[in-house]
Amino acid sequence: MVEYQTSQLDTVFHALGDATRRQMLSQLALGERTVSQLAQPYSMSLAAASKHIKALEAAGLVKREVRGRTHVCTLAPGPLANAHQWLAFYEIFWTNRLDKLEALLKAEDAAQSKSGEKKK
Repeated sequence: MVEYQTSQLDTVFHALGDATRRQMLSQLALGERTVSQLAQPYSMSLAAASKHIKALEAAGLVKREVRGRTHVCTLAPGPLANAHQWLAFYEIFWTNRLDKLEALLKAEDAAQSKSGEKKK
């Protein structure tokens, strides 16, 4: 299995564990957004939005830049690639398991078809 820094993955998956933060990342994938723009769809205060953004920043998923009085956020996709690689191991595992199950079920169906033909 591929090994990654456990604390970084924990922080990334914690950040991704919240639907609001996942939606914020989706918005940032389209381009930079201000904190106000990220907060607007959720009818939340700027303080609440800032807490979500801080969780994304802690995971390394967002970079925030201060331009005058405006905080502008951009997506930092690197940690998502690490999480994807970690998940890819399990995708391979489950694909192999499901392929084996499919082969077993096909063999079982073939055996039942043969036994049904003999009874006729």
